[in-house]
Amino acid sequence: MIAPTLLAAWMRRARRRQGRDGVAAVEFAMVALPFFLMIFSILELGMVFVLDSLLETATMESGRLIRTGQADQQKFTAARFKTELCDRMVLFKSDCITRATIDVRVIPQFATPDPPDPITNGEMDPSKTLFDGGDPGDLILVRVWYAHPMASPLLSQAASRIGPGKVLLQSATAFRNEPWTKAATP
Repeated sequence: MIAPTLLAAWMRRARRRQGRDGVAAVEFAMVALPFFLMIFSILELGMVFVLDSLLETATMESGRLIRTGQADQQKFTAARFKTELCDRMVLFKSDCITRATIDVRVIPQFATPDPPDPITNGEMDPSKTLFDGGDPGDLILVRVWYAHPMASPLLSQAASRIGPGKVLLQSATAFRNEPWTKAATP
């Protein structure tokens, strides 16, 4: 026979264990939402960094078409230049045409202040952009803006944005056109 004190102690321990059933599930429920939100935000921020790197590379590679005179020889328009830029965006190629805004213009010198951004009241205004690849030897400024939607509410509030839930990425390159031969005008 079990002594009454041992039995009482054993029953007290059993009651304490019964009171803790489900504690792990409740603790997980309290921690899971912030944890998964943080993980998702980190992944989305990583995707924005990848997109920014792709945008920089695409801007420089597309700008080379202007610098070497290929854009002039093939009579590029703003739409054709944007297509060439978007073809270099690899993973984000499908949405690039609608999300990207380009501005290509001749500048008088490298120390010239940047022309105004085509952003008015938090919206892109394409009427404030140009496409002028210039002549051989001209200084050219190529600027590209890319509006990328954000799903994480905290990240979309912290990033420079245009419109609700979008982050605005910008890339620019400046160069002097090479001494290529100007295409004949028909």
